[in-house]
Amino acid sequence: MQQAAMTGREWVFLIALSLIWGGAFFFNEIALVDFGPLTVVLGRVGFGALALLIWVYATGGRLPTDARIWGAFLVMGVLNNVIPFSLIVWGQVSIDSGLASILNATTPLFSVVFAHFVTSDERLTPARLAGVVLGLAGVAVLIGPALLLQIGDGVLGQLAVLGAGCAYAWAALYGRRLRGLPPLVAAAGMVICSAVVMVPIALLIETPWRVQPGLASVGAVLGLAVLGTAAAYWLYFRILRTAGATNLMLVTFLIPVSAVFLGALFLGERLAWTSFAGMTLIFAGLAAVDGRVLTLVRPRRATEGAGEG
Repeated sequence: MQQAAMTGREWVFLIALSLIWGGAFFFNEIALVDFGPLTVVLGRVGFGALALLIWVYATGGRLPTDARIWGAFLVMGVLNNVIPFSLIVWGQVSIDSGLASILNATTPLFSVVFAHFVTSDERLTPARLAGVVLGLAGVAVLIGPALLLQIGDGVLGQLAVLGAGCAYAWAALYGRRLRGLPPLVAAAGMVICSAVVMVPIALLIETPWRVQPGLASVGAVLGLAVLGTAAAYWLYFRILRTAGATNLMLVTFLIPVSAVFLGALFLGERLAWTSFAGMTLIFAGLAAVDGRVLTLVRPRRATEGAGEG
């Protein structure tokens, strides 16, 4: 079985997810002004879990009672929330959001390689590997050489973000076993388990009750919870169910693109030529991984070859 190509609807969902998560690095930096990294993660998954729980029951849904499903939620929550959220936010203490986003864009590379070994329907092909390389090159151009020169600084922070990308890739593959559940229910179960795990960790290590945060930091945490977690993970499981893990991880290529456009739209930042060059490479990489362009070209070549005989 071959990996399903992305439909137009999945691309819309993927772009929406990239817009939401493109702002997550920005929200992290604001929240870190007053909160510790683990407290930011606790607030994100805690309020996110509450929002998802309300959403599930308000729409007539119900959470499962099967212990095995909750065990899968727990594993998924640790792989997809607890580990990567904590590593990224901790990493952003020593590196800025731009460098964090370029390192996070390595996730599809991990995903393509892992999927090749643990799945039968998402095998590594030359076109998919070329697409990942193009996408990484595009992200590097988009972020710019100034940030790439920082790769020697804050090594532990950079390794933390790379570790987060690795965890995201494994989570996307593990999450395939939850594809039979409604996306909203899967998201709620995962984030609830993440919150349960984070409560003792954050309370014991950072004592967040002693913090007197400003409104900006509180707003950033709520934005991370409602948009970056509740809404984002509904989209996440929706895409995973129909398009597969490797296609889902393409969102990390689009996040820097989203950040550029959001900066131009809301902050008046001007787009440099590197922005357009980087986005061109990224979209070329997305097309190669998706594969539909090649399927359009190959039949035409076959027809032309037949006519020559």
